[in-house]
Amino acid sequence: MIRSLWTAASGMQAQTINIDVIANNLSNVNTAGFKRSRADFQDLLYESMRPPGMSSSADTEVPTGIQIGHGTRPVATQKIFSQGDFQHTQNVLDMAIEGNGFFQITQPNGDLAYTRAGSFKIDGDGRLVTSDGFPMEPEISIPTDTISISIGTDGTISVLQAGDDQPTEVGTVELARFTNPAGLLSIGRNLYLPTGASGDVATGIAGEDGFGTIAQGYLEMSNVSVVDEMVNMITAQRAYEINSKAIQSADDMLQVANNLKR
Repeated sequence: MIRSLWTAASGMQAQTINIDVIANNLSNVNTAGFKRSRADFQDLLYESMRPPGMSSSADTEVPTGIQIGHGTRPVATQKIFSQGDFQHTQNVLDMAIEGNGFFQITQPNGDLAYTRAGSFKIDGDGRLVTSDGFPMEPEISIPTDTISISIGTDGTISVLQAGDDQPTEVGTVELARFTNPAGLLSIGRNLYLPTGASGDVATGIAGEDGFGTIAQGYLEMSNVSVVDEMVNMITAQRAYEINSKAIQSADDMLQVANNLKR
């Protein structure tokens, strides 16, 4: 009876984490480049009151046995790096990656971070930067007398300057990729850091060696499906509720046992 109390409690704790993950997904439904997370769970150890395969006589053995589980536990929150929908923004500095790859960003401490969010701006020095002012790597500067900016599918950035008839190439966007993107460490601000689980970083030109291409004037939106998350939320809510009912039932049974002698 006491076992069932703790087993159901572990289920309630697991569904609490599940709801936390779902809530974070829903809160970022309009975040450019955001990738939804999924909570993964495992069952806990089992108490084998009668192990399967044990002998029941000289010539027979138990086919199934008796094993009592002790609940569940969360083991991972996995990022799902499926492609998000594209939104046409008509902003010449917005970029979306069609396929595999990440933009490279230099943090204030000099370390590189990686993002799928392509909402870039120009800072006071003419550099392409994120909304937090972190510059793109490799650094690309736009001349002050630029009239128009063109970004090719291979990441080549060309500008037309005042008084010129032909555009001038000012840099190329390099993309990065990882063997296991789900192993990246999320640090907020749409940024990821590499870890031992993500594998070594490989860099290259968009459209080559398996890297995706770049679409100018588009943003890759969140890959969160509101309908799916709502269904997951209802499932988690009902699972939490039914685990609480299991605790109440176990408590009622303990109460009956306590009231046997009066």
